Amino acid sequence: MKFIKNLFFIVIAVPFVFSVNANAAKTDLTVGLQLEPPHLDPTGAAAGAIDQVLYSNVFEGLTRFASDGSVVPGLAKSWDVSSDGTKYTFHLNKGVKYHDGSDMDANDVKFSLDRARAEDTTNAQKALFAGITNVKVIDHHKVEVTLDKPNGNFLFNLAWGDAVIVSEDSIENIKQNPVGTGAYVFDKWVQGDRIELKKNNDYWGTPAKLNSATFKFISDPSAAFASMMAEDVDVFKSFPAPENLVQFEADARFNVLIGSNEGETILSTNNKMEPFNNLKVRKALAHAIDRKAIIDGAMFGYGTPIGTHFAPHHPAYVDLTGQSNYDPALSKKLLAEAGFPDGFTTTLKLPPPAYARKGGEIIASQLRDVGINVEISNLEWAQWLEEVFRGKDYGLTIVSHTEPFDIGIYARPDYYFQYDSKEFQKVMDDLTAETNPVQRTSLMKAAQKIIADDYVNGYLFQRAQLSVVNAKVVGMWENSPTQATDLTSVYWQD
Repeated sequence: MKFIKNLFFIVIAVPFVFSVNANAAKTDLTVGLQLEPPHLDPTGAAAGAIDQVLYSNVFEGLTRFASDGSVVPGLAKSWDVSSDGTKYTFHLNKGVKYHDGSDMDANDVKFSLDRARAEDTTNAQKALFAGITNVKVIDHHKVEVTLDKPNGNFLFNLAWGDAVIVSEDSIENIKQNPVGTGAYVFDKWVQGDRIELKKNNDYWGTPAKLNSATFKFISDPSAAFASMMAEDVDVFKSFPAPENLVQFEADARFNVLIGSNEGETILSTNNKMEPFNNLKVRKALAHAIDRKAIIDGAMFGYGTPIGTHFAPHHPAYVDLTGQSNYDPALSKKLLAEAGFPDGFTTTLKLPPPAYARKGGEIIASQLRDVGINVEISNLEWAQWLEEVFRGKDYGLTIVSHTEPFDIGIYARPDYYFQYDSKEFQKVMDDLTAETNPVQRTSLMKAAQKIIADDYVNGYLFQRAQLSVVNAKVVGMWENSPTQATDLTSVYWQD
């Protein structure tokens, strides 16, 4: 009888255990991304794919972007600003440790900011730190940063992924083994496939709700669709096949998030290469482009036309699309006036995203209609960074600039589209020094008009933020004020 009682206990107990496990919320998440990072140092490359994985999750800065785009405290819990606006004293959170167990303190802040602005820096956004004249350690948890003049963008600049705080001891291997202070610890990178993160059990702030997260790299849009439908992937950030969204919207297993992002998608133009150093040629290029056809054909209607490099959801946005409207006859006339009555041939180098590859085919056809023949080259991301962004070896390219409020890149003559305007640079200098909101708005509007008048690039559309999410996943950002897949508040509901 004793055997029978024990057997009865086992029979009824085992289903009970299974029932509890079946109803427990999951603690792991798989995120699909189209682009794989070239390496894992956010302070050493222009690739937004690095921030998509590591921003806030692994690395943190003194400040950070919240989901609504506002700048909030990060590793700095607070700061004081001198009366003349040139000295910022940051008060750091205490008890912050790197993932290797070492302490993060003011010395790391000094090292990181000095490294970012150094002569030989590889930081893609070195200009963010150009106004810093000195970084002084006051004590372990207090650091003073001195600027050459007041900068109304300074706290905003420090929230970029390029401004995260890193440990000097980790720099040698940071590209393959990133060591940060965030709520997740880097665990594994299987190149060509995935990056795995795990929960930081010693995190100084609010701990993550997930135990682990895997970023799966799926470049092919058809494969992205199949992986979501099979539920091999729980979330696909920036879903690359907008034509499939209607199927997800009709399926109760998924939520489709349609938000805004900072992605100004442009036909980038090499302003120093002939014939694009001719304003009439650039203007002809702009009038040869049918934005609606590109948005419909490449993005299936998801996108907002733009006529300058500025996000339409920003309060200071000016709609300048009318001065670069689709007008092939005018385009041909301008080409003839510029000395190219029979057109010319140039290159169009395209990175992997679908908006570039699909959009490139449409734009190539539109340009051919006015006599501009383009030789298309499809490049992998690392090739694009090497040839186009760093090497400036291109005529035209298509890319989405997803950095927040990045119109300031037009003030850098050595930036890859090589635009050099003293007038624009003066406006941006004035904007940096200005703190009055009304005056700042006026300067932002003036900046937009200058680059539109100079037809620096072909301004196409502002990308919508399109993500597909398992219906049980909570906490994903709908909008993308920066290049991030912030998982610090994401969890599965029961």
